Amino acid sequence: MSAWLVSLEGTAAGHALAMWLALGAAFLHAVLGALQKGRHDPWLSRGAIDASYGLIALPVALLAVPRPEPHLWALLAGAFVIHTAYKLLQAAAYSRGAYTVVYPVVRGTGPLFAVIGAWLIFGEIFTPMQWAGVAVLLSGIFGLAVYNLRHLEAARDTLPAALGLALVAGGFVALYTTWDAYGVRATADPFTFLAWFFVIDGVAMPTLAALRWRAMVQRPALAPLAARGLVGGIVALASFGSIILATRLDKVGEAAILRETSTVFAALIGWAVLKETVGPRRMLLMGLIAAGAVIVELGG
Repeated sequence: MSAWLVSLEGTAAGHALAMWLALGAAFLHAVLGALQKGRHDPWLSRGAIDASYGLIALPVALLAVPRPEPHLWALLAGAFVIHTAYKLLQAAAYSRGAYTVVYPVVRGTGPLFAVIGAWLIFGEIFTPMQWAGVAVLLSGIFGLAVYNLRHLEAARDTLPAALGLALVAGGFVALYTTWDAYGVRATADPFTFLAWFFVIDGVAMPTLAALRWRAMVQRPALAPLAARGLVGGIVALASFGSIILATRLDKVGEAAILRETSTVFAALIGWAVLKETVGPRRMLLMGLIAAGAVIVELGG
């Protein structure tokens, strides 16, 4: 499968596959965000999710993929630091703000900087039509965040702090998108980077979550948390794996933009599952996000 994927790089078939991988990653990432924000403490949820995908990836890394090349270890170490910082910021933001406010800000900040990073590092250039699509998409994402900020009543006293954390987390989204794209392109077998990435990335948050759980006066039951972690771990493997492969097959900037349609899926999940309000104005803003992604794709 690795040889087949590598053969698609830079081809029309590779472009089409990257598009579908990025859209699939968008939906799955919204599901992952809802799982983390759901009924359990977000720090504990994230720890359970990371522990699950780390354990699932370990036998694959040890037995099923080639060993990482020497230079890849430094890239994997960098990915560990960047992703850990991102997850700490995201969990802190979720602890202070409503999901439908925090998530659009995190995901809206990322693509703009990711496009700039792809230009600086990979030499990718967006056409004027694609930049127009970026503007439309970002107007929808940040418009959604502003609307939610003005109308939602939950946790309003901590919303300014949540939004500040979300903005910084969005910068780390761009950083890890660019870094992971560089890492997966720096190895002959993309699944080597993926498998070891998940193993290494699955260390920090479970450790922090275990310490947090032990310090709680009323500790939640571990069985439901582990079940949510298992589901989330599988979703995370598919989500992050899809977007990392998409950045190897095609342009990093386009994949980053398409993934941010996750904001649309997140709003729908927030309404259907988390019982957060979605009205016609928010539906219109979500339509702008989707339209922006379509414009970017058509303008390429």
